[in-house]
Amino acid sequence: MKVLFMYCTEFGYTPTVKTLENFPDVHESKLFNDIQVAFIQAEEKDMLPEHDITKKLLNNIKWICRKNNSNKVVLHSFAHLSESKATPEFTIELFNRIEERLKNVGFEVFQTPFGYFLDLNIKAPGFSLARVFQDL
Repeated sequence: MKVLFMYCTEFGYTPTVKTLENFPDVHESKLFNDIQVAFIQAEEKDMLPEHDITKKLLNNIKWICRKNNSNKVVLHSFAHLSESKATPEFTIELFNRIEERLKNVGFEVFQTPFGYFLDLNIKAPGFSLARVFQDL
């Protein structure tokens, strides 16, 4: 798994083109303020049972949120960080597990629409740990 964490003072999206037919139709835009965004690419190896990617991703999200004093997170599927890709079904199930577990410990969690190209609105400050890349 590859993850690019970006702390954003403003993060928004508008769905533009649906790329996966088996996922819900979404048309509304969203805008968030002061939020940690996780650009996540699940890889083929992450689907192996012995590769406990859920725990690794949870720990990394909690760590970066503590460092940036944030309890709000956007999970964004970003299949541009590696040539290896997990299936869409695996990825959305992973995102749903992560969302549930983070909410259980007090986080506000959002997901960008899965299976869409999105117009993104990003305003990100430049400070230490505002942008962090992890290879899990």
